[in-house]
Amino acid sequence: MDLNTITEVRDARRAGPWRPGDAWLGGGTYLFSEPQPHLRRLVDLSRMGWQPLTPLPDGALEIAATCTIAELSRHGRRTAAPAAALVEQCCRAFLASFKIWNTATVGGNLCNALPAGPMISLTAALDADCLLRAQDGALRRVKAADFVTGAGRTVLAEGELLRSVTVPARALASRTAFRQASIYGLGRSAALVIGALDPVDGSLAVTVTAATVRPVRLWFPLPPDAAGLRRALAAGTCGADWFDDIHGLPEWRRHMAFRYAEEVRRELTEAPAQGRKGGSR
Repeated sequence: MDLNTITEVRDARRAGPWRPGDAWLGGGTYLFSEPQPHLRRLVDLSRMGWQPLTPLPDGALEIAATCTIAELSRHGRRTAAPAAALVEQCCRAFLASFKIWNTATVGGNLCNALPAGPMISLTAALDADCLLRAQDGALRRVKAADFVTGAGRTVLAEGELLRSVTVPARALASRTAFRQASIYGLGRSAALVIGALDPVDGSLAVTVTAATVRPVRLWFPLPPDAAGLRRALAAGTCGADWFDDIHGLPEWRRHMAFRYAEEVRRELTEAPAQGRKGGSR
């Protein structure tokens, strides 16, 4: 897509005032996928030189906003962390070509705030923190589960930048379970539910995305029974939370979210039947 309203592309390493019509340019797979008539200038992040993935001394993992899906996928396949399988599952939820994988960024997926964004699913489920940087250099942290506030909406202020996302070591050590539904064989996620069982205190987090306009993350200090989970999910959502588009009606999305939430609860908290293995899928 030619963006014929763009008059300038500025290197983000050069300081300059933020102007109306500016937009951050990461991989550009969304920006160049459809007309952007409101934009006049792109501020290019590709030369910032940020390390894509940085293991921290406490065992956490910092993911730069410019980290590509391909880079994150390779890391997930190479690491021995229990939650590594979830990284690959969420990357695969893109259902995108290798060209997109090698260009699209983690930060771009979060900032687009599409309900089906799988990096939103991954980071919200693993209790990650988003590091945001304002135009004046001020920094603030926001939970990934709170970063997206609605379909296409985030907490970002005008000109604010998502610098990185940090996944805590404890979350990386969690056992996870993954469920995804689409009404098409190779279609966009219409419901995506992730369970994460804490290895230290046995607490359970169940996160619903794609079916809802924002991530819904439920945390239980002790794993609930089926009725308790259902009550919590019902209390944590309202009618307006269930997304409605060509990829699925709200009623169906709600049904699949409740069904999958119970499936991940059972997978992570109940002993597997004899002769069958537990674990994520």
